Amino acid sequence: MDLCDRNDIQALLARHGFRFAKALGQNFLIRGDVAEDIAAAGCVPGCGVLEVGPGIGSLTTQLARRAGKVVSVELDRRLYPVLAETMAEHPNFTLVEGDAMRLSLPALVREHLSGLRPVLCANLPYNITTPFLTACVESHCFDSLTVLIQKEVAQRICAAPGTADYGAFTLLMQYYTQPELLFTVPNTCFLPAPKVTSAVIHCKTRTAPPVQVRSEAAFWRTVRAGFALRRKTLVNSLQTGWELPKDTLTDIVTACGLEPTVRGERLGLEEYARLSDALLDAAK
Repeated sequence: MDLCDRNDIQALLARHGFRFAKALGQNFLIRGDVAEDIAAAGCVPGCGVLEVGPGIGSLTTQLARRAGKVVSVELDRRLYPVLAETMAEHPNFTLVEGDAMRLSLPALVREHLSGLRPVLCANLPYNITTPFLTACVESHCFDSLTVLIQKEVAQRICAAPGTADYGAFTLLMQYYTQPELLFTVPNTCFLPAPKVTSAVIHCKTRTAPPVQVRSEAAFWRTVRAGFALRRKTLVNSLQTGWELPKDTLTDIVTACGLEPTVRGERLGLEEYARLSDALLDAAK
């Protein structure tokens, strides 16, 4: 059975009485070369892979051929018997039944990937991309994240300051990882075909943050405030997160070497690090 052949896929799904659920963001990858490229980019020697949303197993099969172990989390119960059939020849495959957004990532890694280099590699459902990647980087569980996601989200993760795609999520991902957009994937590579183009992004986890801050809580408080009012100046935006007089905020911004009329979207990690430390001092 070829998991990237439309006829084989349709026969497989018909055999199990499966119908796609739009609410679950189900778009199965059906290009073998794309699955191979994703697995090759995501797997390293001695790795254990966490996959979310395996679908029928087209990417999962490629991962199982390269990794020491593959643990796939699937929410849709109707796919359990499908995966039991398609992954039967891979003893290093484990299916975890449940919602990845409700499971403890550290507990999953401890239970299933102990002794291996844990990585995430997945064709992520579009509807959980941002919150799930946030949970991944904040869990500090993975050596790297290699995911097939919406192209616009991948561009946001890799964006530079001052661009339309740049935002708080960009800073979050670039603080914890070194993102690289590898290649785009047209919608014809999926069944059913989504309305958007996708992209594969590889995010290597940093061994240490690229900037030093006295308080990460204050740093992220500053970042969130900096993007709260995108069309307003940084000084106005900061008022949403810091209870300081506007004149004080203006003095802090200029003392950090920034123009008082600058917008938050112009600042990089270093500027936000300096700013958060200064705000922390002023708030004492």
